[in-house]
Amino acid sequence: MKIKEGYILRNVAGSFVVVPIGEAASEFNGMMNLNDTGAFLFEKLIDGIERDDLIKALTDEYDVDTDTASKDVDEFIERVKKQDLFE
Repeated sequence: MKIKEGYILRNVAGSFVVVPIGEAASEFNGMMNLNDTGAFLFEKLIDGIERDDLIKALTDEYDVDTDTASKDVDEFIERVKKQDLFE
């Protein structure tokens, strides 16, 4: 899975937001707000990563078990899909 070109992650006043740039700005209205974990996952998706690797990265970075990480990753993937941000 990989985030489409034209979407960047920024830290604005202590909050993480995904904003469109270039042509993507005409397709996506607004911003997507993320917490620290969401920003971590989004950064991994910018480079392209599969679901299982995303879960492993989450368990390696945070004190979370595999079942919880799996659920959280699935919820995050669905949120990104709803925003149509995947290639």
